[in-house]
Amino acid sequence: MSVATSPSEVIPANQASAAVVPLRRAAVRGEAALSVRAEAGVTRLVDLHQRDPLSLRLPQPARGDIFEASLITTSGGIVGGDSLEIAVTAGADAQLRVYPQAAEKVYRSTGADSSINVSLSAAAGAWLEWLPQETILFDGARLRRETTLTVEPGSRVLAGEFLVFGRSASGETLSQGLIRDAWQLRAGERLIWADALHMEGDFRRPLASVACLGGMTAFASAIFHAENATAQLEPLRALLPEDSPGSQQALTAVNGVIAGRFLGEARAVRQAYGAFWAAARAHLAGLPPALPRLWHL
Repeated sequence: MSVATSPSEVIPANQASAAVVPLRRAAVRGEAALSVRAEAGVTRLVDLHQRDPLSLRLPQPARGDIFEASLITTSGGIVGGDSLEIAVTAGADAQLRVYPQAAEKVYRSTGADSSINVSLSAAAGAWLEWLPQETILFDGARLRRETTLTVEPGSRVLAGEFLVFGRSASGETLSQGLIRDAWQLRAGERLIWADALHMEGDFRRPLASVACLGGMTAFASAIFHAENATAQLEPLRALLPEDSPGSQQALTAVNGVIAGRFLGEARAVRQAYGAFWAAARAHLAGLPPALPRLWHL
């Protein structure tokens, strides 16, 4: 007999035939904060703070690319009761790309919610990329994620998130739990865009319904904000992959913000999403049309 466990479950060898009793580990409170600024046209680190299990690394960017930071969750995943706080600030005229080192796993919870709070700030003239990898929701996961973007006039932000419902490669579907993935974009104190995906309880009907996700197992979002963002809608639509079996994608403009959706099978969505992101950063900021090396591992 084999028994699969998450990091919140331990089964002593001498009790393998007994009822499985989950053992709780202490909830973690991870923190990561990064800020950069431009000096003589060069983006430099101003502040770096990290608290286990969050860690930040500063890889050498590819030739011709911008300052970048890679976010690592050293615990190997998130369980019920964990909370992560992330703050990223791009100072005036700075150029910064931040991305996770690998996909994030959110394990089954015995009842407590886990939370991820992300605060992104872009000052005047800054270019900020918040490039996601997958957040994989195990069956029974309970996650609340709040992302707040604060922008100043003249800044440009390309940001996204990427959810995967269950582990189809392992034969596991997402049947129940909680997911709230919410965004707010503020210009100073003024709310200019908000969006939220919220599901709780039995996931099977909304995930299967053609009025909701229609059986698709991955859902990714991308937004672009700039003073002239809406003028970029048609050029960005032209960058969407034309031939992407297993993935559907579309862009629209809402209150001066371009918002994109990518839906489908996880691998296909990742491929389409990455191709679009690479092309979009080149078009919008004149940067290399490439993703970080770690994003491909």
